[in-house]
Amino acid sequence: MRIVILHNRVSADAAPDEMDVLVQVEAVGEALISLGHAVEPWGCDLDLESLAFSLSGASPDLVFNLVEGLEGHGRLIHLAPGVLEALRVPLAGCPAEAIFLTSHKVLAKGLLRQAGLPTPDWLADGLADAAADAGGGACGRWIVKSVWEDASLGMDDGAVVDGGAAAARVELARRQGRAGSPWFAEAFVEGREFNLGLLDGPDGPTVLPAAEITFEGYPEGKPRIVGYAAKWHEDSFEYRHTVRRFDLPSQDEALAAEMTRLALACWRLFRLRGWARVDFRVDADGHPFILEVNANPCLSPDAGYAAALERAGIPFADAVGRIVAAAHR
Repeated sequence: MRIVILHNRVSADAAPDEMDVLVQVEAVGEALISLGHAVEPWGCDLDLESLAFSLSGASPDLVFNLVEGLEGHGRLIHLAPGVLEALRVPLAGCPAEAIFLTSHKVLAKGLLRQAGLPTPDWLADGLADAAADAGGGACGRWIVKSVWEDASLGMDDGAVVDGGAAAARVELARRQGRAGSPWFAEAFVEGREFNLGLLDGPDGPTVLPAAEITFEGYPEGKPRIVGYAAKWHEDSFEYRHTVRRFDLPSQDEALAAEMTRLALACWRLFRLRGWARVDFRVDADGHPFILEVNANPCLSPDAGYAAALERAGIPFADAVGRIVAAAHR
């Protein structure tokens, strides 16, 4: 097949999280070539009319969607796949609707709550019904997050706020207008952090091994979060001391089974396709809470999804082949 790998165009001086899409393009392209496909990487921007014109003229057999936003705005992530669907171009990856619903974190949390799936309480002034407990997480602790942006943009130690809902609202007001706006606050779950990848297949999705993110050597009082530095600043304490591991103790079997059940429920709820990831926090009593459903998690070779594939014994090229096959079902 002739496959276009569509990605957001990035500038030479873009931030590390934006530049990473080019690493993904290279990895996916090599996998597709190894499977016998002809590959064309295309960068896109806000000129969606030109994208539609180019697609109409080129008539690729398939577009592999790696777009993570447009012009640095994550809230526009669903526009490019929406154009593809309007033109009836086969799309590898999640549908535009699923990408929109999961990328708006407050909307996603509301849908999770309506479906009876556990997600922490939240505050979101002017965006949606907060459905929040005034007490917040343990000791009234909250964490402030961007509603739309991924890659942990804006998440640092200062994003974790003590003092209950009032203090969280003060921090929300302080951040409005900054990069990453709008913001919301989520009740902070003190405990462990996990993520589970999902991969499409002819008989439904495969749930990849659960990965725990451990915070090694964190000093007392330092928030245990996977913030921006932990993901992108290789010389930071957070990057060096935030460790992924798959070797869960035997007493975690029931927890892993419950997170698997919840991940599959998210797949069905949002009608995901291709590949996805669900992030969890687990409280001191062993109860998992869904933090986020990522409809297009990073496919870089050094990222968590590739590590989970390796742990499951699934070659990266085989996973890419399954994503392509899902687009035609």
